[in-house]
Amino acid sequence: MSVFAVEYVYAAGSDAIRDEHRPGHREFLSGLAGEIALVASGPYVDGSGALLLLSAPCQAALAETLKNDPFAVSGSIAALRITEWSPVTGELSHHA
Repeated sequence: MSVFAVEYVYAAGSDAIRDEHRPGHREFLSGLAGEIALVASGPYVDGSGALLLLSAPCQAALAETLKNDPFAVSGSIAALRITEWSPVTGELSHHA
C-alpha cells in the first residue's frame, strides 16, 4: 500500500458551495476504508485549498475514488494534484 499526498486547490468564489457540501465531504473522507483509506486531512489556513494524506494501492484508483468527493462533484476544486509520498520517519514510516 502506498501513501499519497493529495492537494486540493479550491475554485475561486466557492466558499458558499464548500460550506454547503462540507458535511458530505467530511463523511466521504471518513468513510474511506479498505484499499483506500484516509490517513489525515485538513484545509490550508489561508483557505486556498487542502492537503489530504491517503493510503491506496495505486494513483489511478485513488484518482477515480476522489471523483466522488462532494467537493469534486460540486465543482469546488479547481485543481487536484496527487503525488506518491515515501515517509521515512514518523508514524507513517511503516507504510513505506
